[in-house]
Amino acid sequence: MIPLDKQIHADTLQRSENDRLFRPIPSNGVCTLLSDKWTVPVLWRLWLAKGQRLRFSALKKEVDDITQRMLTLTLRNLERDGFVARHYYPEVPPRVEYELTEMGGSVLRALEGLNFWIQDNLHSVKECRRAYDDAKS
Repeated sequence: MIPLDKQIHADTLQRSENDRLFRPIPSNGVCTLLSDKWTVPVLWRLWLAKGQRLRFSALKKEVDDITQRMLTLTLRNLERDGFVARHYYPEVPPRVEYELTEMGGSVLRALEGLNFWIQDNLHSVKECRRAYDDAKS
């Protein structure tokens, strides 16, 4: 098997719009984090807050169907990776607020192109799936 960081043919690498080489990189945990069910909705809700901090309870209300445990785990991972900042206030009862970091906002901007591609092509993907499934039946 040829490692992803090795060039197979001289013409296989493409330059991006900002003249950087596009080269797939091996999964390092960040791709896994961004592909889970809850990460992008949590980031999106924090982005919609427009620089304001949100309490845990507010996030839980805004992210449909997320459990308290999954929100806790998602926020911990996002904080660990630097996408979210956690602010703890030692009051009675304790108060915890979350806000999107600059890096968290930039990952949403990076996902924007993929989101538009999905919107533009989802109908075609569904048609291809339907045709494939019908041919296998």
